[in-house]
Amino acid sequence: MEPSAGSIAECVIGDGDKAITVGGEKTLPFHVFEGDMGNAPRIAFEVLDSAPEEWPEPLVKHYSDVFNDPAAWAQKCVKEFNAKAICLSLVSTDPNGANVSSADAAKVAQKVVEAVDVPIILWGCGNADKDTETLREVTGLVGTRKVALGPLTDANYRTLGATAMAFQYPVVASTPIDVNLAKQLNILLENLGVSLDHILMDPSIGAVGYGLEYTYSVMERIRLAALTQNDDKLSVPFIVNLGREVWKAKETKQPSDGMIGDQERRGVLMEAVTASSLLFAGGELMIMRHPKAVSMTEALIEGLM
Repeated sequence: MEPSAGSIAECVIGDGDKAITVGGEKTLPFHVFEGDMGNAPRIAFEVLDSAPEEWPEPLVKHYSDVFNDPAAWAQKCVKEFNAKAICLSLVSTDPNGANVSSADAAKVAQKVVEAVDVPIILWGCGNADKDTETLREVTGLVGTRKVALGPLTDANYRTLGATAMAFQYPVVASTPIDVNLAKQLNILLENLGVSLDHILMDPSIGAVGYGLEYTYSVMERIRLAALTQNDDKLSVPFIVNLGREVWKAKETKQPSDGMIGDQERRGVLMEAVTASSLLFAGGELMIMRHPKAVSMTEALIEGLM
């Protein structure tokens, strides 16, 4: 057994008693026989800011009663499913979709932030310009709550990084699945003035059957560089947005039949297997959708810590 030379930074999301801390490892994932695992990985439930159109029935049935009220949706996740954190996906702002204005999306986000007392991650639509506009609008409304902002990319990290620093928000640094690009964005953010303990890395993952192996190998290389080579620019926790990747796979949408089994069980297992695999790659904050997949993953984490 060789002790690790490096360690993973701790990142705090949220305020007060409900705040969560991720990271802090001094050893590889769940190698508790070799060193300190730091803080247990956490799971955030994903909430959309508009009713989803392409979710399969096994997922829809758990949330359809609150689809048109994101604040009620977030409350349901907390009260019924014991969510420890919420990730609000601002999908309505996508210029290639509904293209809802930043001002309107920000008002919805404010209602969600005010409706629950657990930590909240605000996740933009993926269009750098629109995300910059929307997330800056939101911060003007929820300035006192320590939300996390993402995704920050090489196209908008300066503006959103400056906004995050002003409010001391953690940020999600998002890059295509690549070690060097992940390191480069962390360096750019640090040069801007964002502390490494305010950064979560989003490595852009693939679900089981859809690039999981490549995702795993890149995350593993990042984590090995941080721990064995003491590369502090990669020594930040991973945030893994896996629910959306799993539930857009065609296997989750195919109906139950004798050959491939029950549709809901299939989707739940795909999400749980993806989550468990990426936990072993170093995932610290997992964004998931199905309550049963979440409870299975939480049971696994508890059993391994």
